Amino acid sequence: MKSSLILFSISWSLEGKPLFSGMILRLFAWWYKRKGWKLGPNIPPDIKKCVIIAAPHTSNWDFVYALGALYLFGIPAKYLAKKELFRWPMKGVLTSTGGIEIDRSKNTGFVDSAISKFKESDSLFLMIAAEGTRGKVDKWKSGFYHVAIGAGVPLMLAYLDYAKKEAGFAPPLYLTGNKEVDANAIKAFYADKNAKDPSLFNVESIRF
Repeated sequence: MKSSLILFSISWSLEGKPLFSGMILRLFAWWYKRKGWKLGPNIPPDIKKCVIIAAPHTSNWDFVYALGALYLFGIPAKYLAKKELFRWPMKGVLTSTGGIEIDRSKNTGFVDSAISKFKESDSLFLMIAAEGTRGKVDKWKSGFYHVAIGAGVPLMLAYLDYAKKEAGFAPPLYLTGNKEVDANAIKAFYADKNAKDPSLFNVESIRF
């Protein structure tokens, strides 16, 4: 398995959310609407567990708009962030808004841990930035794919379209296990989505 995501270790317990957590999300939601963004399709209400991939990811602003949209959608998503970000003053912001610390230096079986967490949970929305970085990449990370397959949960393709000022989701994608077929389906959806910095988003990198 080539994905570097499987090298991540993960802490699933969030240690005491700061009192300002709701305030932060409301602030992001306020900013989202203040800048004229609108909401596209939401996750169907009958889906209680899924892997969410968020793309295109080319700017730090993606964090603000994505969390603002999730708050407005009413989706209590958890998301992955590298452990280096979990330092003051960002640690409180990340942990209080659903951030889960990952350590890319250790081989502790991220995929297996994530699959187990899905099986233990009645409801879990886990968001992963499949590109793995804001910079331009040649190939997506594949951890999200193996987690969704292993847990038997649908993949929700989330998007931020800066040209339309819209965030939303594609219909649930139930992966076939055929990487080429699944990658082509994902590629077709993101082909017309407009990144904050289009020069950093390469739709042809959607392969794993």
